[in-house]
Amino acid sequence: MVFSGGTMAATTTFISVEEYLRSSFEPDAEYVDGQIEERPMGENDHSAWQKALCVWFENQAKEAQIRVRPELRVQVAPTTFLVPDVALLDRNRPVEKIATYPPVAVFEILSPEDTFKRVTVKCGQYHRMGIQTILVIDPDGPTYQYSAGSLRELVDRAFDLPGSTARFDLDEIQKLLD
Repeated sequence: MVFSGGTMAATTTFISVEEYLRSSFEPDAEYVDGQIEERPMGENDHSAWQKALCVWFENQAKEAQIRVRPELRVQVAPTTFLVPDVALLDRNRPVEKIATYPPVAVFEILSPEDTFKRVTVKCGQYHRMGIQTILVIDPDGPTYQYSAGSLRELVDRAFDLPGSTARFDLDEIQKLLD
């Protein structure tokens, strides 16, 4: 991870929210209670899924009253900023540099370095913020939905997203993979 705006040691480094927000990271990093957390790097499959999700939802964005944002910082708590792979924002809310209103939905795409424990913790943070639809896509396997504190394999492959008129359709999104 490249950190611009301060020094980052190999050990745990605590920084303030203000310093995190003034800094840039390549790739963007998350901030949890004073600590910078690297995000696993995506590979081709990860990138293809991210693009397919963005294309699918962008095609319905105006009508569904959503904004599609890949890798947008979301402030899920006063000292926690996460970066979902794709976030769908309510178009009726003000445009923000960093999302502070709960997105309509967030999507995490697993990378080879990801662990279910890490992703489940992250999903819990999204849930506590008030995000109703939290989906985790494994490019090599099933898609999961966060519910009742755990990740469960997605049962319904197509459904309307609560809080919008946007529609999720896993089979149609898969057709967009190239």
